[in-house]
Amino acid sequence: MRVAVDSLGGDNAPGEIVAGSVAAARRRPDDEFCLVGDEAVLGPNLSDAPANISLRHASEVVDMGEEPAVALRRRPDSSVAVAAGMVRAGEAEAFFSAGSTGATVAAALLKVGRLAGCRRPGIVTMLPFDEPVLLVDAGATVSCRPQDLLNFAILGSVFARRYLSVEGDPRVGLINVGEEPGKGNDLAREAHRLLAASDSVHFVGNVEGREISRGVADVLVTDGFTGNVVLKTAEGVAREILGMVRGAMTSNVATKLAASVLRPRLVAVRDRVDPESYGGSFLLGVRGPVVIGHGNTRARGVENALLGLSRSGSGLAEASERALAVAQEQVTGDAV
Repeated sequence: MRVAVDSLGGDNAPGEIVAGSVAAARRRPDDEFCLVGDEAVLGPNLSDAPANISLRHASEVVDMGEEPAVALRRRPDSSVAVAAGMVRAGEAEAFFSAGSTGATVAAALLKVGRLAGCRRPGIVTMLPFDEPVLLVDAGATVSCRPQDLLNFAILGSVFARRYLSVEGDPRVGLINVGEEPGKGNDLAREAHRLLAASDSVHFVGNVEGREISRGVADVLVTDGFTGNVVLKTAEGVAREILGMVRGAMTSNVATKLAASVLRPRLVAVRDRVDPESYGGSFLLGVRGPVVIGHGNTRARGVENALLGLSRSGSGLAEASERALAVAQEQVTGDAV
């Protein structure tokens, strides 16, 4: 794969973005990574870069607080716009950005384009639990229609097979305030009806918040507003619990001795729930692989995001579009 990397997006750009890209390039020598940004800024960070790292100049940056669509119109030479444009022009197969999520989504829609049959894109991310659970949408489409949630379920199922190597039909759950089909608001009730009637997904019903971490579904779907709150709450709670455990294990000499014995296991738990372990989230529903990193991601997170993209991104859009087409043949009206 050839991946375009928005090297100026994110709280820790460009240093951490470049360092993570270089690390990924060393681990994947057959892939190419093109760093997009101001050459004068990026150049000094690439003194020992491997041969499969290249540069593409972009003179502007979209700031986190800017309105995405307006910023892209005002800054056509921004690093995120240039990276997305490389995918559209066939100069790259995928792109990564840890900058503004809104700007990355907007650039993907404007430059890369939507898949046929998909009205709105969705961000799929890994929830930090013991059993792997995918969440769609984690923030791309805040206001959804019921049909969008069916699309997210189809796209998430395709991704679960590729990324989690789920055999058969991944289990799909709808995040709701109760288990019964009639629970929730209008969006949840109608989405439940569409999901239950679709032959394209293995729908297991509503999933309450307390059940999310119990592995009752491989893919959880919801609107982008709820999904983003769920994701950040899960990450925050995991971080706080780890902090509490760390404090308890270092409170006195006896607990410190116990901690030295448990350290390998505790490190494994920490790594499992650390967002840097996967680094980024795929944007589903667009015509090329797009990965959005956390705004505060560091080199390790960038490296893991690029490795995950290289592993699972190739052919993802084509497989997703085929799945959407099959679903369209199975329903009438505008369900997908």
